[in-house]
Amino acid sequence: MSVSSEAVPRPRSYYNEPQWIGVGDLDVAYRRKGTGEPTLFLHGAGFTRMWLPFHEWLSQSVDLIAPEHPGYGATEMPDWLEGFEDLVLHYDDLLDAFGLETVHLVGYSLGGWIAAELAVYYPPRLRSLTLITPAGLRILGKPIPSPIAMPPERFFDLIFNDKTNMSEYLPDFESLDEIVHQWGEATTLARIAWNPQYDLKLERRLARVTCPSLVVKAENDRLIPGEMAERYAELLPGSRIETVPGTGHALAYEQPEKLAAAIAEFIDDVGASKSALEAAR
Repeated sequence: MSVSSEAVPRPRSYYNEPQWIGVGDLDVAYRRKGTGEPTLFLHGAGFTRMWLPFHEWLSQSVDLIAPEHPGYGATEMPDWLEGFEDLVLHYDDLLDAFGLETVHLVGYSLGGWIAAELAVYYPPRLRSLTLITPAGLRILGKPIPSPIAMPPERFFDLIFNDKTNMSEYLPDFESLDEIVHQWGEATTLARIAWNPQYDLKLERRLARVTCPSLVVKAENDRLIPGEMAERYAELLPGSRIETVPGTGHALAYEQPEKLAAAIAEFIDDVGASKSALEAAR
């Protein structure tokens, strides 16, 4: 399938021309690289249209597939997208389109919420689940600040603990095309997660997840409270939690090599455990 993405502005850094796959009536932009265990990465509410250092590091260990959500990056906003149930069905169909019966699933921030929902609805499709600073649960007394309700400079200052490389990842807000694109992605976020910013049913449903899971927490997350990652780890059967030192919510950009290494090690451990169980039978 060949679809033009010329109308989508290119970020200043790390732009990578997408591939395309048809999922139902939607043409989905994605990037794919690496060999090994098939691993689906679901991005957060931004930093689209790029093949980032984190992607590159992780693709050295797995077959990494990084699609762009409906309404994000070069993937158009479909009329049918109203909530997380629509995204869950979409990603189930996307796995079918790739011919993948099972995958390791990795979700970051908003993508972590989507990944958790996908895991509870289709547990047999997951070999493992990794949630990176995930959203989706309610932590009483600690509401998540709305990215849509704050100026961009405030948002990026909030999510980056280490500002050393922050400028490499920021959108070009002197470009009108980029401003319009960012507004479009914010509209998608508002459609699916404006109010409420959590799923009250998710806590109980996480017990349905049957695969091993890893929850990755930032040391100083000023956007999503660390208690949320801890709560996910409590609720997911057979889960473990790791903290990436010195990071904020943008840990995938602050410490991409360390994060990728932690995920790759976890996926390798899952594979080794499975092989050992099969050998013992």
